[in-house]
Amino acid sequence: MFKFQAAPKSPDMILMIVTLILVTVGTVMIYSSSSILAMERFKDAQYFLKKQVVFVLLGLGIMAFLQRIPYEQLRKLAYPGVVLSAVLLLLILIPHVGVRVGGATRWLRLGPVSFQVTEFVKIAVVLFLAHFLTRKSEYLKEWTRGILVPMGVTFVLVGLIVIEPDFGTAVIITAILMFMLYLSGSRFRYIASLIALLIPLGAWILLSKQYRVDRLMTFLDPWRDPQNSGFQIIQSLLSFGSGGAFGVGLGDGMQKLFYLPEPHTDFILAVIAEESGFIGVAIILALFGIFIFRGFMIAFRAPDRFGTLLASGITMIIALEAFINIAGVMGLIPLKGLALPFLSYGGSSLIMSLVAVGILLNISAHET
Repeated sequence: MFKFQAAPKSPDMILMIVTLILVTVGTVMIYSSSSILAMERFKDAQYFLKKQVVFVLLGLGIMAFLQRIPYEQLRKLAYPGVVLSAVLLLLILIPHVGVRVGGATRWLRLGPVSFQVTEFVKIAVVLFLAHFLTRKSEYLKEWTRGILVPMGVTFVLVGLIVIEPDFGTAVIITAILMFMLYLSGSRFRYIASLIALLIPLGAWILLSKQYRVDRLMTFLDPWRDPQNSGFQIIQSLLSFGSGGAFGVGLGDGMQKLFYLPEPHTDFILAVIAEESGFIGVAIILALFGIFIFRGFMIAFRAPDRFGTLLASGITMIIALEAFINIAGVMGLIPLKGLALPFLSYGGSSLIMSLVAVGILLNISAHET
């Protein structure tokens, strides 16, 4: 199906090094943040570490594989990708096939393996949009052929994601759609009209569920219910405050000792803040800043429109996920259950993030 071909140039080494540093830091911090929890639950302090190492090796292998395939060949997967995404999103709604965790059905169980479907969907949507908006570039000034089709396909997937429910991922995919339409040259008034329609719709979806309203109220005043709804963010803020400038030392954090819920996943940055302090958090933010900068540089230097749109969309996925997670654990926005790319525990997020890096490195090797 794919033809292997030597790249004309070396891939972006800065992007690769930043990625490897983030993955390494994440693996170390997963062990630091989860060893006590793993011992209590599974009688094995290295339980989460062992699984994460497998995910890292698998993800790096896929990343290396994707560097050897000319990125233009990925266009063959654009339509099958969105069809498969819709099928998987429908499958997780089937009892005993979809796994319900924390009130949402986001995981698909296939035998002994389970994965978070939306991680795949995000990449599939970007690939589809990049292919379609390149192929139909002459129609991008028209509403019907240039806007309606990609919008309709994307919103079908977004609607299925909202049903899970996963409002945060739905917002991310919608934002990426608007961003890629803008980059492709669609009329600004069409995009502005869409945004104007989506804002009240999003507000209605947000306010239609009491738990979302409670999450918003907790963001505004976490101390109104410090033992229940405000517990997570209060413990996270205590982690940031306890770390000071240089942290309490690797492995010596206290908040991970059954104060922070799931410290190795959504709140791993809070553990980093406590154990490595302001300096550690600043380094993580700088690494993400470099990653995002290099990602957009790869997009702007891509040899064709498809490469530009694909690299831009992939970079936006990482940027939005990182922003939402970091801002959430710092109390700057309402908490949303999104992993921190490359750092949080979990195979679905890590592997798909490394898939994204593999595609970016592939495009970078064909820069003009």
